[in-house]
Amino acid sequence: MATNELEFEAKSLMPPSEFSRRGFLTTSLIAGFTLATGPVNAQSVITTDTAGLTAGEVKIFGVHEHIKDVCRRFAKMGYYAVAPELFARATDVSKLTTIDEGRAAAAKVSDKQVMSDLDSATAFAKTEKGDANRLGITGFCYGGRVVWLYSAHSPTLKAGVAWYGRLTGPTNEMQPKNPIDLIDSLKAPVLGLYGGADQGIPNADVEKMQAALKAAKRPSEIVLYDGAPHGFHADYRPSYRETPAKDGWQRLRGWFQQNGAA
Repeated sequence: MATNELEFEAKSLMPPSEFSRRGFLTTSLIAGFTLATGPVNAQSVITTDTAGLTAGEVKIFGVHEHIKDVCRRFAKMGYYAVAPELFARATDVSKLTTIDEGRAAAAKVSDKQVMSDLDSATAFAKTEKGDANRLGITGFCYGGRVVWLYSAHSPTLKAGVAWYGRLTGPTNEMQPKNPIDLIDSLKAPVLGLYGGADQGIPNADVEKMQAALKAAKRPSEIVLYDGAPHGFHADYRPSYRETPAKDGWQRLRGWFQQNGAA
């Protein structure tokens, strides 16, 4: 992976709710925070409460505390949020101690399996009365890359928002294509949110993707935040940058509303 951290569990699959209760589902497989090169910010306040929500856990996927909180934020907005841990079959992520171990775990998970798991998460949400006709997806880092891939895979997805997901790079049997290879296959518009000071995703890659989207006349967009590092949305880490994080969140809300995922 080209990124400097592994935020692989940060993938929120979000069919909005059509029923009276608002809900989110995560799992009891993993607790704590994502493996990262930097420490957890001691000043972090991850306190989105469950007031007014039907909050629960099911043992199908698992994510860390920050992404559970992101799910609660979506639930407060009226969404039915599911955050799948896509590495659960490959390894116990809670036991990883180094970035290299995380990268090794990622290498065991094929894009094909990820797409299938996201399809299953969508089907699960639908059985729980989530509205699959207004399906949206967002993700961070590894999850940001998967947003691009799933937007090229799913015929039912309405919109995607990819936070600093890898766009180019080496390919292999498990990850045969990059997002930039899938522009002509995009079935849903994607909003890309990237940091101008990201040490793992060069500005040149972002600009190349922007140019390719424009040339293909695709209704997707990329915002490049000047001076923002990788992980600028992660409010529990030193990489957090309040201004681009809040602006990105507002853009996400508007993108979902604009494209029928709200």
